[in-house]
Amino acid sequence: MAWLDPRSSFDPDHYAAPVIGIASTLGDHDSGLHRHHRGQLLFTRRGCTRITLAQQLCLLPPSRAAWIPSGVAHRVAMQQSVDYRSIYLTPALCADLPQQVCVIAVSPLLRAVLEPIALADFATDWQHGKFAHLLGLCLSEISEAAQQPMLLPLPRDKRLAPLLANPQILPPELQVLEQQIGASGRTIGRIFRRETGMSYQQWRQQWRLMRAMELLATGRSLSYSAFELGFASDSGFIAFFKDLTGTTPGAWLK
Repeated sequence: MAWLDPRSSFDPDHYAAPVIGIASTLGDHDSGLHRHHRGQLLFTRRGCTRITLAQQLCLLPPSRAAWIPSGVAHRVAMQQSVDYRSIYLTPALCADLPQQVCVIAVSPLLRAVLEPIALADFATDWQHGKFAHLLGLCLSEISEAAQQPMLLPLPRDKRLAPLLANPQILPPELQVLEQQIGASGRTIGRIFRRETGMSYQQWRQQWRLMRAMELLATGRSLSYSAFELGFASDSGFIAFFKDLTGTTPGAWLK
C-alpha cells in the first residue's frame, strides 16, 4: 500500500523498483522547488494543482494529468483539499514518453489503470503478470493522450519580475503595467512576443482563464471568481469563459 501521509517526506529516487506509485489527499501543500531522476505522472482526482517551472506556469484541474520528464525542476502547490495519484518511472521506461512537461487528458482506460499502479506495493513485480500489462497500457495511454493548453509561458525580462511575483494576483491592464515598469506598450509587446509567443493581452487572457479554472475547481462561486478576475458582471465572466473554452463555467465543472 502506498498511501502517503500528508506529514511524510517522500523521495521516489530512494527506491529500486522501476515503478513507484503513491496516493494522497493534501491540503494547502507546497512542495518547494525540487526535481527527481524519475519521470512523474501527477493525476488530480479532485481539487486543483499549480505547477511552477523555470519559465512556465502549469495548471492541473480535476480529471487531467501532468507529465513531468526526468530531471525537470518544478514546484507543486495545492490549495484546500486535493486528492491525487502519482506514479514515478525510471528513465528507461520514459524513452517513448513526451520529452517536455505537458498536461494530458485522462481517458477512462488511463484512469482505470492509474489506481492499481498508484496503490501497488513497492515490491511489485512489473515484468510479469497483471502489473506488467497494466504498466504497458499506462505507458501507451500517456504517449497517445491529447495534450491540453494548460501551460502559460513566463517572460524572463527582469523588468517584469514584479508582475510574476504573485501568480494569484490579476495582471494589470497594459496602461497600468507601462507605468509600473517604466516601459512603453510597444516595448512590453515586443518582450512578450519574443519570450512567450503571445501579445500581452493574449497572455493576460490566458492567465485569467487558468486562474478562473483554479478558482472554480477549488470551490469558489461564479460571482467570487468573476470579481477576483476583474469582470464587471457574472455574465461578462461567463461570456469570456465560453469564448475561450467553448463551454460555460458550470458545464466545465461537471
